[in-house]
Amino acid sequence: MRHGCHLFVGLVIALGSGQVFSGGAYAQSDVTIADGMKVSLEYTLTLPDKSVADSNVGQAPLTFVQGAHEIVPGLEKALDGMKAGQKRRIDVAAQDAYGPYNNKLRQSVDKDKLPKDVKIGDILQAADNRLVKVLEVNEKKVLIDLNHPLAGKTLTFDVNVIKVEKGDASDAPESKTP
Repeated sequence: MRHGCHLFVGLVIALGSGQVFSGGAYAQSDVTIADGMKVSLEYTLTLPDKSVADSNVGQAPLTFVQGAHEIVPGLEKALDGMKAGQKRRIDVAAQDAYGPYNNKLRQSVDKDKLPKDVKIGDILQAADNRLVKVLEVNEKKVLIDLNHPLAGKTLTFDVNVIKVEKGDASDAPESKTP
């Protein structure tokens, strides 16, 4: 027996100015996450050592188009079939997130090509906008790590699906021909 086709979802969005906007949005409770659907969710990302790497709880929800490869593949796959109001803990293996750690992405560069005050542990931005970590510094060379900071790690996402709605035509992922 159906008890209603809509679920009221209250949203509180904190604006950068410190003002708070409180409003509501309706999401069809029988609509499931599938390719082309616009999804809004809250999440907390936890690492294997139980430290919290990221969270948007209490902030604006993360909104993305399912199937458009805007989030890590393992999370995207695990969200398929979920509905607004559902919560789930999802473990994503490294190969389905940011990939395995690749030792070949540790590279030595000339120190004079980096900021003068570079030190071990610094995070720098490469010319292609990737973040790189400084591993070693000596007189002439610096060893940097080009791996994503979460490469090689199993990620745990605690998700709360806030809203699932049909995306418009521009939201749909491109179909691939065989």
